[in-house]
Amino acid sequence: MNDVWKEFEQNPLTHSGAHYLMTVHEIQGRKGYARTTDIAKELEISAPSCSQSLKGLVKKGLIYENEDKFFLLTDFGLSQVQLVEKNKQVLLTFFRDILGVSEGQADTDSCKMEHLMSQETSEKLCQFLSLLDSDEAKEFRILLNDMDHSVCNSDQCESCPHHDNCQ
Repeated sequence: MNDVWKEFEQNPLTHSGAHYLMTVHEIQGRKGYARTTDIAKELEISAPSCSQSLKGLVKKGLIYENEDKFFLLTDFGLSQVQLVEKNKQVLLTFFRDILGVSEGQADTDSCKMEHLMSQETSEKLCQFLSLLDSDEAKEFRILLNDMDHSVCNSDQCESCPHHDNCQ
């Protein structure tokens, strides 16, 4: 049995944790600091709930609270924000521009995955996108965009997760 699923819990960020961190980063960028009330207002949640979640981020070393009760990113927290932002952009570009997923769905899917993708995978996906952007890959991009995925024949889509539904 594959135990990779257990590694999910070892990820430094949960989905909500990533949103808290990104919000602290955004507010800190605007004001120079982020207060619990600012973060709660931005995320549209209660201050007590926000305070509880922020304690978890402090415990993980992603943010710290200074003597004025302002929350600031640690270097580790900033590196996680930068990775999440990069992952979001790479995934959004891949889904929208390469796979042709609608803007809204691409945004939703990239948001769900941005905090989970490793730096290694992110870098490899960036390299792949750069390759696809080259003149050499022009024919491949045309073929990819012209594919009609609603009508597959069994010879061509055995690896498709929807293979049983293809007619």
